[in-house]
Amino acid sequence: MNAAVNQSGIQPVEYKILILPEQAEETDETLKRAKAAGLVLVDKTTEREKMAQVKGRLVAAGGNAFEDWSGQVPQLGDVVWFAKYAGYVVKGDDGQEYRLANDKDISAVLLPRSTPTE
Repeated sequence: MNAAVNQSGIQPVEYKILILPEQAEETDETLKRAKAAGLVLVDKTTEREKMAQVKGRLVAAGGNAFEDWSGQVPQLGDVVWFAKYAGYVVKGDDGQEYRLANDKDISAVLLPRSTPTE
């Protein structure tokens, strides 16, 4: 496990979790140029935005978080996918913006990549 250190000064309670979202990175050069030029994006892009998932690191969990989960339970330090608009944004003592959400807002846990052996 790649444990994350909670420097936020925020400890979730009950079923809440605290996630440090990764910084979003726009990779499509055409979209970058369109946004920079002030163009309004079409419905297809808007729809994709609605369905967006965000990746982040689980840094804290309330005492009851994940207690009714079956299968793989996310651990502190895991990188997880969660719905873009899940929970709400809170600012930690460290100046970072975190997402405070319900444990059920996690959609997936990213598994560590195995390195091929020779």
